[in-house]
Amino acid sequence: MANSCAVNRLEATITLEYADEKTAEAIANAVSPDNYKTPAGLTIRTIRKGNAVVTEINAECKLATFVATIDDLLFSASTAEKTLEIAREG
Repeated sequence: MANSCAVNRLEATITLEYADEKTAEAIANAVSPDNYKTPAGLTIRTIRKGNAVVTEINAECKLATFVATIDDLLFSASTAEKTLEIAREG
């Protein structure tokens, strides 16, 4: 039986833009630790490009893992954004 997973490659590039590079750097640093804790067949790369945080996600086979990864990324970014807002108000 052939492995059909080889053809099921999922890719996404998510770009989040911010008002300034300092904010983008803080958000990129906040979500980057997740880049190192990935299941087999899943890779995540997050970098800051100017005022933007760019995350590339590549997965093989499991759509549920792919979608959960995107959800986790967006939740982490949202949490970091809220934390920065509170810190700035304080």
